[in-house]
This record gives sequence, structure tokens and C-alpha cells, in this order.
Amino acid sequence: MADQIIDSQTLDTLHKALALNLDQGRYGTFAEIGAGQEVAAWFFRAGHASGTIAKSVSAYDMKVSDSIYGPTARYVSRERLESMLKHEYNELLERLDAKRGDKTTFFVYADTVTTRRRTTTDTGHGWLGIRFQHHPRRPASEIIIHVQMFDQEPLGQAAGLGIFGVNLIYAAFNKWWDPTALTLSLREGLSRDRGEVDMIKFSGPAFEHVDNRLMSLRLVELGMTKAAMFTAKGEVVQPAEVLYHKPVLIERGSFRPVTNVTLDMLDRARKQVEAERQIDNEDCVALMEMTLSNLMEAETIDPNDFLARADVLCALGQNVLISNYTRFDDVTGYLRRYTKNHIGLVVGVPTLREIFKEEYYADLEGGILEGIGRLFHGPVKLYVHPTIDPATGKFLCAETVEINPELKRLYEYLWDNDYICAIREYDAAQLRVTPIEVLRKLKGGDSTWEALVPTPAAQLIKEKGYFGYPSKAPAL
Repeated sequence: MADQIIDSQTLDTLHKALALNLDQGRYGTFAEIGAGQEVAAWFFRAGHASGTIAKSVSAYDMKVSDSIYGPTARYVSRERLESMLKHEYNELLERLDAKRGDKTTFFVYADTVTTRRRTTTDTGHGWLGIRFQHHPRRPASEIIIHVQMFDQEPLGQAAGLGIFGVNLIYAAFNKWWDPTALTLSLREGLSRDRGEVDMIKFSGPAFEHVDNRLMSLRLVELGMTKAAMFTAKGEVVQPAEVLYHKPVLIERGSFRPVTNVTLDMLDRARKQVEAERQIDNEDCVALMEMTLSNLMEAETIDPNDFLARADVLCALGQNVLISNYTRFDDVTGYLRRYTKNHIGLVVGVPTLREIFKEEYYADLEGGILEGIGRLFHGPVKLYVHPTIDPATGKFLCAETVEINPELKRLYEYLWDNDYICAIREYDAAQLRVTPIEVLRKLKGGDSTWEALVPTPAAQLIKEKGYFGYPSKAPAL
């Protein structure tokens, strides 16, 4: 039986579909919009599909789709996928639960997808989901993913979609108790250049102990995508849901812990953007970016440490981006997938210096010129916060930063043309504060650290004992 086959590494896509078809305990509906009936087709092709498929449907016409699932603003969206899963699952139980619910785990697989059009350079993408029972007559659990498909031809993207879908269904039934293994299996049979999973959300009783923010980190760690996002409310999102056509401000850091300077840099830059671009505060999306290297200690990432940073950032109302990008030109290239609007990178002087080192772009054929060109593609600006050099006590700012003499004219060109600007207002009393010093005080029981971080952050750190905060201050 299929439930005895656990190691999916031994199965290709066709045999995963066959294993499910031969398992009389799984039965469900396939609802697919766009890219044909690619997932259901695997189950028909494998044989014995009557053991798995109760119904297969494609509500391709918009009016037909609206009449079944209700109206929607966007047909390739999470909203449409969720309405498909809800409608089809309720209908499935209504028709079949009384007859075979005591021995069957019902499921609905759904997707809504657009493949690449020949007249555009946009890649294909889609929302895929499964609502399923992990035991008969148990409340349903759910997995929703968003995929990007990179094949150059629509037929290749459709074929990739079919593999993603079969993998999702097989993994839901055979790996639901191990979300990390489940996530890793989603791209089996597909190379990295054919597609990625850039969002995953688990919900329901099978996943009651899963933190979806941690699973966003896993996506990046496992190489399923280069970046993943969640909002200040802790809700995992696909970047287009938040960034589409919006101006963006992004600040990179370890945030261990977040200091007053960290937030002040972002707030001051935001005010400058609002004045320069004449936009409302609500229109500008701010992101706090943590890279894998930011999170790594002793070559490993501690999930509890990550969640502590995430908790603090969310408590401060900040959206979080987790990435595996080293260079900032890769970050702006990533953001350009979702917005043509203004992008502001908030950095300190040490980071500015790093950006203008030629070795920073050693892996690019065009070196620093190619990297700088990619960094400032579209409306992009660096907002540079001043600092005090802890070694010399010297005031460092964007106007007087020391750059390699060979690159000085390049820097002057970018400065003169407003690609780089100084954050004009700042708290001079905070310029000597560094996260390393704050963390040292925090761990050592020196209560002066509390004045150096935002009040909600300090309260949460003390309450939860984050970042090595001692449960009891040492005796004097």
C-alpha cells in the first residue's frame, strides 16, 4: 500500500501518482485553473485513477469560475485558491462522507496558475494547495504554496507545475509529520533552474506546532528560494502580495537585538522618501532583511534564536525578509520582480564602504561596474546614516567617506546625481551605539542596555529571556 512507502527519493513523479492511486484510503477532488489539467493528468496516466480521483474540474472561463467560487479581483491569487479549496472540500464531504468517511481520508487539490506568455518576459507562477484529512473524519489541515516557474516555454512550465502538484499531494500524505522533509520534497524531479517555492503555509490540526515563519527560513536554507517574507503580524506572504507597485525601504542587519539606532535609521530615511517622492506613509513598505549569514553562528542557524529575532521585529511592527543574498544588487534585482517603484536601501557608513570594494563583485564578469549598474537599476537610492568610528572616535558620513581613489569619480557621479544621499537628521547621542555592545550589556546583566533599544523590544526580551538575557541579574 502507498502508506507503507515513505522514502519518496525512490519514486519518480509517475510512481508517486501510482502509489496514491493504489491506496484505497485517499480520495479527493482536483480543481485546476490555467496550464491545463497537468496534475490530475499524472494520476490518469499512472493508471488506477478511480482509486484516487472523485472529480477533476477546470473552471477556466472567468464567469464560470466566479459562478462556482465567487468573484475575485485576481484569478491567480491566494484568495482564489482558498475559495477553490473551501468550496470543493465542502462539496466532497457533503456527497461522500456518509458513505465512506469512516475509512477514507478526503482531500482537495487545487491550483490557479499562469504560464509565461510569448509576448512578455514575465515568468510563470501559480498558487497550489491541498486541504486534507490526515486521519479519517478528522478536521482538515492545509498546505498552500506559491511557485515560480522558470522554463522558457509555456509547455515546460506546465510540465513543471504538474510535478510540483504531484509532489505536494504525495508529501501531504507521506511526510505531514515532518514539515522540513515535506518542504524539501516539493521540488523533487525539478532542477533549481526550472522553478522555486517562495512561500509555504501550513495550517490545521496536523500542523498545530508548526511556526510558518520558521518554515519561511527553511525555504531559504534548503535552497527552495533565495528569499521569503512574513509581515509584522507573522503572516507568511508571497512578496507580490505586499510589494506590488509599492515604494520599498529595506534595512539589513542581524537585529540581535534591534537598537534605537536601527529603527531611527529607518524612520529618518522614510521621512526623506516621503518628502522626496511625495508619497503617504502607508504607501511605503519597510522591510527588515536578515540574511543566512546574519543568522549563522558557528556555521549553524539556531531556530530559537531566529524566532526570537522575528518576535522582536514583529512586536515593533516590522515586516521581515529572509534572504540568501550577499550583495545588494541581488536584493534590488529581487525587489524589481515585484515593483517598478522607488527602492531605498538604508545603510551605515561601514556597509557603504563595503559596497564600493571591488572584491565585493568578484563573481561578476563585469566586476564593480556591472554590480553598480545592477544595484541602481530603476529608481534606487542609498540612504546613508552617519556613525562614530569606535576605534578612532572620528565622525563618519556619506559626504566624507573614504573610497578607493580609483573609484572616487564613480562615487562622485552617484552622489552628484542623487543615487546616494545622507540621512540628514539623526540622534547624535546614539551614534556610538553598536548592537555588539548592547548585546554584551544585555548578557552581562548591565541594565543600561534597556535605554538603547525600543521599549517594546526590551520588555519582550526580558519577558522571554531572549538573546541570553539572564533570568536573574548577577549580584554586585
